[in-house]
Amino acid sequence: MAHHLTTQSAYSRLTERLNRFPQGAPPSALLNKILKMLFSAREAELVSLLPIKPFTVEKAARIWKMDIPGAQKVLDELAGRAILVDIEQDGESVYVLPPPMAGFFEFSLMRVRDDIDQKLLSELFYQYLNVEEDFVRDLFTSGETRVGRVFVQEPVLSPENSLHVLDYERATEVIKTASHMAVGTCYCRHKMTHLGRACNAPLEICMTFNSAAASLIKHGHARRVDEAEGLELLDQAYEHNLVQFGENVREQVSFICNCCACCCEAMIAARRFAIMHPILTTNFIPEIDAESCEGCGKCVTVCPVEALSLVSAHDPQRPARKVARLDENLCLGCGLCVRSCPQDSIHLEQRPQRVISPLNGTHRAVVMAIERGKLQHLIFDNRVLFSHRALAAVLGVILKLPPVKRALASQQVKSRYLEALISRLDI
Repeated sequence: MAHHLTTQSAYSRLTERLNRFPQGAPPSALLNKILKMLFSAREAELVSLLPIKPFTVEKAARIWKMDIPGAQKVLDELAGRAILVDIEQDGESVYVLPPPMAGFFEFSLMRVRDDIDQKLLSELFYQYLNVEEDFVRDLFTSGETRVGRVFVQEPVLSPENSLHVLDYERATEVIKTASHMAVGTCYCRHKMTHLGRACNAPLEICMTFNSAAASLIKHGHARRVDEAEGLELLDQAYEHNLVQFGENVREQVSFICNCCACCCEAMIAARRFAIMHPILTTNFIPEIDAESCEGCGKCVTVCPVEALSLVSAHDPQRPARKVARLDENLCLGCGLCVRSCPQDSIHLEQRPQRVISPLNGTHRAVVMAIERGKLQHLIFDNRVLFSHRALAAVLGVILKLPPVKRALASQQVKSRYLEALISRLDI
């Protein structure tokens, strides 16, 4: 009994550790089963002690009260299974525990492997994400800042609209500027394959970039691709009417998934929680020419979030005639409908107010932490103050926030130092 209680507490502590980050994982019996498949009890205990910020093997060894070779062996084992991401930073290897999503949940199904039962794991993921709903609701709808954003399909942009698309809003630019790029198996369609529910969209098409890609390539979880192949994969995604859903940052994007409407968690969440706007849209919205629309319904069929429907055209000469109608509150602005229209009756217009993404991962994490009441976990990591460099990065983001969010940050941290900085800024 004592061993069972110790094992249970190890996974409970791991769950608590995961939920210190803005993108957490609500506790449940299903989550416990998933964690037991991915972590041994000893690994769960060790990982529960890891800091949120990137750390070195020396740091892990101190936390674990272990010698450096022993700590290195554990870290390499975890990185080899894509539980941890290992990256090069300032000439040395550092490690970080990614959130469950986008993170080690996906990585566990990014390739076919026989060290875990991927069919059972897929069934557990489906129950946890698609049936229980708490995890997906929390991931996509808590706060105002979103985990992911949609990229507009560049081929459907008019020459005029192309002039107004910033570089970070282009999937092609992410591909062209990445230091590393990899392609792996689509987690969502791989999961649905094991459940007998997958569509015929390509499996090997989801992309990772920069330091995340370097780690996944190193350990064989994804395949390195160059710029030319990356652009070919993007064209393939366009041809299969897949939506480009990527990390909601302007710099150093770590992933772009090519999503179908039927299998992919982001598109399912966009429909299920539509009123909460779970995904950041593009800066475009379709406009339908009702005069030329023939009501064929192809745009309705291709829309991944059911933002289009057919309604009566109220044409006295053709009483049965229908036309497409858009619900702007649901639309992602991806442009799939423009491509599908045989009458060229749909074109994209710019949204009245520009949609802006956080600058980088630190910016997004800080704002999400403030919105979700978890800022203290970013500043006081493992109950020890951040290094000066990391603390400066966090505070730099906080001090650029609007006054209301700066006040929320101060309340959460209850730091006189932070309050003094904010007070000076507000004078």
